[in-house]
Amino acid sequence: MQPSIRTILATTEIFDNFNESQLTLVAALCTPVTYGEGHVLLSENDESDEMYIIGRGGVEVLVNPGTVGAAGDQERMEPVVLTELRQGQVVGEVALVDQGVRSATIRVSRDDSLLLRLRRDQLMRLCETYPVLGYKLMRNLASELATKIRNTDWLVRQYQLRLQSDELDAH
Repeated sequence: MQPSIRTILATTEIFDNFNESQLTLVAALCTPVTYGEGHVLLSENDESDEMYIIGRGGVEVLVNPGTVGAAGDQERMEPVVLTELRQGQVVGEVALVDQGVRSATIRVSRDDSLLLRLRRDQLMRLCETYPVLGYKLMRNLASELATKIRNTDWLVRQYQLRLQSDELDAH
């Protein structure tokens, strides 16, 4: 039995402290989509204004390391999997804030993955109509982004230490 959209939202951190009617309002905006393993949901450097909530299954977050290298490196380098996100987590939430290009590629990692698609324009209209809901969402979104920034910072520091260690070993 597949969980309801409202039930999925209730177990997602960015909808923490939402009451039943607020969850129902957001659920009405969600479009459930199901994908198989390997489907590319979002591509690095593409424009998009959608966020996805993982209701079942998972997605991988990939980046092309050639993006920060010399021109021409992009074609020679394989994307690197940074992490896998699972049920109750969100992806694409930065687009709700800045409408910029995607910072990573998102690829479905499990067959029969259920995602809930939320479009930015609809969600922002809902937040403007219901300011208390909007405040809760933006507070939770800020917390989610802060956590991801801290985790990314930690990964970068680990990578830097590994590089320094490799350089010392080479000398």
